Amino acid sequence: MRKNITYCGFIAIIGRPNVGKSTLLNQLIKQKISITSRKPHTTRHEIIGIQSEGIYQAIYIDTPGLCIEEKRTTDRCMNQIAKNSIANSRLIIFIIEGMNWTISDQIVMNNLKNKSLVLLVINKIDYISDKKLLLPYLQLLNQKRHFIDIVPISAKIGTNIDVISGIVHQYLPQSEHYFPKTCIMNHSKQFMASEVIREKLMRSLGAELPYSVTVTIEKFFINERGGLTIHGVIFVESTSHKKIVIGHKGGKIKIIGVAARQNMEVMFGTKIHLELWVQIMSGGRDYKNILPNIEYKNLTL
Repeated sequence: MRKNITYCGFIAIIGRPNVGKSTLLNQLIKQKISITSRKPHTTRHEIIGIQSEGIYQAIYIDTPGLCIEEKRTTDRCMNQIAKNSIANSRLIIFIIEGMNWTISDQIVMNNLKNKSLVLLVINKIDYISDKKLLLPYLQLLNQKRHFIDIVPISAKIGTNIDVISGIVHQYLPQSEHYFPKTCIMNHSKQFMASEVIREKLMRSLGAELPYSVTVTIEKFFINERGGLTIHGVIFVESTSHKKIVIGHKGGKIKIIGVAARQNMEVMFGTKIHLELWVQIMSGGRDYKNILPNIEYKNLTL
């Protein structure tokens, strides 16, 4: 008996920092698996989300935003992660923000010159007040290179997300599915816990704290009540940053902890006992060798 034909492939979501890549991934997967904030470089790792629908399995890769300047090791690492994802993906979703084509967008597009299957996505169309301007803008964008399609969306409210899924399905190669249907992401619960804490830090502190702040999970276990006990350590660069995170009489870290715990309880479907500590990194800004659980894949530095 002939087996059912199935389709599967990798799709990289590419763009400059802070254009909505992670929000788009969460909408495509219909579950939050990638953290978001208004701060650039919220995503540091390669986050994989798996969307399985019938005979189709789309494996989306949320990448760090490509940096114009590589001032720090982290910038070079994140750029390399994004470029590796481009090279290893059959289809590219290139996302830009509204009617605001920038030099950074051009640089990202230059990195796609060897890719034939590029879907251009214009995010945040809900902020375009005069929709009559959209059509001529689409025509202008279409002259920049060959795109398999151009789709205006709002990742925040979910506009045209189903259109993107339909286009992706058309270009998936015939293949067995790589993941079980119940699998939606590639990272562990411990990793997701650390990311949720980092998200709440970035949302609560914004410009007060540099994006180099990182989080590790020291303990993660099922407690005697059947819930999860999680101990997280927040690493910062200086005493002043430590004071910012802790806040007056511990008020700020308490707010961050409550928000993270509530988010995790929804994500993991169980009660969470969360404890947080703040420590200063001993190695200054270049923390690659201090925290080995940060994933720097296939890099030559």
